[in-house]
Amino acid sequence: MILPRQARSILTGTLAGLYSGLTGVGGGAIMVPLLVRLLGMDQHRAHATSLAVIVLTAAAALLGYGLQDAVSWELVPPLAAGGMIGGYLGARLMRRLSERALRLGFGLFILSVCIVMFLSAR
Repeated sequence: MILPRQARSILTGTLAGLYSGLTGVGGGAIMVPLLVRLLGMDQHRAHATSLAVIVLTAAAALLGYGLQDAVSWELVPPLAAGGMIGGYLGARLMRRLSERALRLGFGLFILSVCIVMFLSAR
């Protein structure tokens, strides 16, 4: 029998993985709010947990895209290098932000992405 917390964790991972694989956007846009709401995590731990999970989620999605020859492999090394540098710096900065500031910043980021995507969908 699956415990309620385990079921919520599986649901969170499934939704984030589906969203990530479908849109190419990190599943954190779905996973972080679900980790906070469904699993009761604080914002800092939710961000860190989401990043740990996305490694495996991205690997699974990459398999699907790789089999379709849909990856621009020549761009992977420089993008990965920049992403690793930015990810490290972002994680250091995140630890300095209050729970409230992190939650507000995350919400504003998601809202701005929604607005840009909505306006560019013409």
